[in-house]
Amino acid sequence: MGITASFSQRNGDFSLDVALSLPGRGVTAIYGPSGSGKTTLLRCIAGLERSGGGFLSVNGEVWQDDKAGVFVPVHQRPLGYVFQEASLFAHLDVQGNLDYGLKRVPAAKRRVPLDQAIELLGIGQLLNRRSDTLSGGERQRVAIARALATSPSLLLMDEPLASLDVQRKAEILPYLERLHDELDMPVLYVSHSPDEVARLADHLVLLADGKLLAAGPARELMTRMDLPMAHGDSAAAIIDATVSGLEPQYHLSHADFAGGRISLLNPKLQVGQRVRVRIQARGVSLTLARQDGSSVLNVFAAVVSGLSPDNPGQVMVSLDAGGSTLLARVSQKSADALGLSPGKAVFAQVKGVAVLG
Repeated sequence: MGITASFSQRNGDFSLDVALSLPGRGVTAIYGPSGSGKTTLLRCIAGLERSGGGFLSVNGEVWQDDKAGVFVPVHQRPLGYVFQEASLFAHLDVQGNLDYGLKRVPAAKRRVPLDQAIELLGIGQLLNRRSDTLSGGERQRVAIARALATSPSLLLMDEPLASLDVQRKAEILPYLERLHDELDMPVLYVSHSPDEVARLADHLVLLADGKLLAAGPARELMTRMDLPMAHGDSAAAIIDATVSGLEPQYHLSHADFAGGRISLLNPKLQVGQRVRVRIQARGVSLTLARQDGSSVLNVFAAVVSGLSPDNPGQVMVSLDAGGSTLLARVSQKSADALGLSPGKAVFAQVKGVAVLG
């Protein structure tokens, strides 16, 4: 089971040519710069665009097989589609918009109860509000709930946060994390935001100029030195850790991962809780000996596994910390002074971490 897709599509000067095999559950992020083909791929999967010789199977159901003459039209595909703009019916209140989605699905085929969608998106207090009175974040939450009300076998999300400001994005991201944790359906999430990918994605598809660069587990691809996500100011590593201790007087939680114990400025975590932690490469410095008398709480023994040029005068260093991969961006001068090379033992000083969920 899973998603198998193969499309070859030409739109003017742009062509999409990809073949994918994706997990049948969890969040797959489709990532790439503008013009890489992210939305075109999503539209082909939805059936809004038809590619010659295309194939699409979703958890055992064939939606397109041009060789066999099979093409399920978009209105017959059990999918939900959330666009950049919420596109709610302005003349209806929130309940009316949700009922519209619900009516598209016969009662016998409803997999996601409307009450569950309302609770997951936290919109119970909005049901009697007209959609044109909602904030941007509220509108998107209602749009996602309406898509879930159709009980889709596949949820497509095309940069749903792109039109929102930073505050509204922060408002809606926890709800998207709840969908990730509580819904047993595959989600394809188009984004050009490394932060969203780090926070939400289990699996990652990287596109460039309509071609597939790589596909695989998000944690692996985000730190692969031959891929663009492991470079630049937003480069980061994602680690999974388990909360092992609390220091409420300092607002700290401590979590264990393969590379050691990490201190997190988050007093609301619970012992035993699994957390996803993002460590930005720009927040990691390197030293050849463990430093005493430092304000940096998180220091991990590591071995250099690779180096690659980054911005002018800077080097991206890949580190193996007990089996977990970290990234550090240092100056070329520092790399030369430390004699960094594969196999070199170092200590990674992590100046800041972000708990993602």
